[in-house]
Amino acid sequence: MRLQYRAAVLHAPQTPMSIETVTATALKPTDVLVRIRAAGLCHTDLEVIEGSLRYPLPIVLGHEAAGVVEQVGTSARGVKAGDHVVLSWNPHCGHCFYCDRDAPILCEEYLGKGPQALAFDGESRAMLADQRAVGQLMFLGSFGEYCIVSDQQAIPVPKEIPFDRACLIGCGVMTGVGAALNLGAVAHGDSVMVIGCGAVGLAAVQGARLAGAGTIIAVDLDPAKLALAAKVGATHGVDASKEEVAAVGRRETDGRGADVVIESAGAASAFRVTTEAVRPGGQVIWLGKIDVNKDVAFRWGSLMQEKRIRRVSYGNARPRRDFPLLARAYLDGSLMLDDLISRRIKLEEINDGFAALKRGETIRSVIMFD
Repeated sequence: MRLQYRAAVLHAPQTPMSIETVTATALKPTDVLVRIRAAGLCHTDLEVIEGSLRYPLPIVLGHEAAGVVEQVGTSARGVKAGDHVVLSWNPHCGHCFYCDRDAPILCEEYLGKGPQALAFDGESRAMLADQRAVGQLMFLGSFGEYCIVSDQQAIPVPKEIPFDRACLIGCGVMTGVGAALNLGAVAHGDSVMVIGCGAVGLAAVQGARLAGAGTIIAVDLDPAKLALAAKVGATHGVDASKEEVAAVGRRETDGRGADVVIESAGAASAFRVTTEAVRPGGQVIWLGKIDVNKDVAFRWGSLMQEKRIRRVSYGNARPRRDFPLLARAYLDGSLMLDDLISRRIKLEEINDGFAALKRGETIRSVIMFD
């Protein structure tokens, strides 16, 4: 008898998800069956719910999760039953034009198959009660009691890290910390500005701290988020509704502007500020996003003077290298994850959780599975 489990299914944009019983397909040779223990509610999921990020429906959302491996396929490698794992949403073929150039986030198969909301082999891994295939967001679909992923997506981490903290590593923390450590190349004593202090931005603040930045300027509209940014490593806080952000950046850097500006707010105004706040020759990293069909305008002069601008999605992640490192950083106290969790909720509360996220009331709500 095939495995049946509960999952939150989205049938149409701007409608509530329904908790339904879905049926898993049989494992393929390189598949891994993971019992989900914790899953974070991320803005990317919200974009699908709102309809600004378009996927085939019906679909199970969720791409930031941790759990326990229950079964592996006959050819699965690098993971075994009983392992505690953080899930990665970037499977890649390893041999296409981009994989050969060490850019797995641009893997041709990943980019080609991702919009289909299927597994990496192009097939579904779950069915609804009426036998229709149900999609899985970003090759995961972790808003359910189980999910089936490829072996390269299940990354073992130390069993000592709690599941609710571990799940954050799979998206928000990896993206933010990686932006500073892997992409920003923040050096000891550098000045870093982080615009937007949600889960990703707070992780970027910590990445800058771990890299030894001398000045870390956190920018947000919410005083509570700025206070949390100070707790995890920011040296300065800027309320963007009360101060001119670029001017503050220049004031704190002898008039130059920040060496690295990391945007994680996902707003057109924030993207514009990044190019004004970075110093000549400095680096801008865009992590946030808006509707893919919207325009963003810039003052041309703000783009001059050898500034480098890069849009990235996953912090240049190498999950088998980075996830265990981040887990150990949490366990040794250098990476602070506890305060990123605003609420722990049940699967049945998922719609309320996303409503709170849309209102800006939470950093991360985490679904806890028994």
